[in-house]
Amino acid sequence: QVHLVESGGGLVQAGGSLRLSCAASGHTFSEYHMAWFRQAPGTEREFVAHIRPMGVAKYYADSAKGRFTISRDNTKNTLILQMNNLKPADTAVYYCAAARRAGDVRAISNYDSWGQGTQVTVSS
Repeated sequence: QVHLVESGGGLVQAGGSLRLSCAASGHTFSEYHMAWFRQAPGTEREFVAHIRPMGVAKYYADSAKGRFTISRDNTKNTLILQMNNLKPADTAVYYCAAARRAGDVRAISNYDSWGQGTQVTVSS
């Protein structure tokens, strides 16, 4: 399994931006399908965005479309989530996840490795 460490979370006002990073190690990053999920208190973990190994195909949850951008740098083993126009509803712990296969990109069970999460708090 690949080891994942998220960073970049914090407190931001509504309308602001944050850039989350996920550093991968232990295996060939460029072979993995990568994704971001999030979990707010009292709710289930939910899909945010997914990117294929070569970074061409991307998928977003409806809540993220037009505001969030997922990207990756395979030379630096890094996954990025650029979040703009943040809303209080975006408050959650954000997790990066890795999968060896495509599968259902929105399904938690599709992913083999998870980071520890980074807290994002958006104030109104």
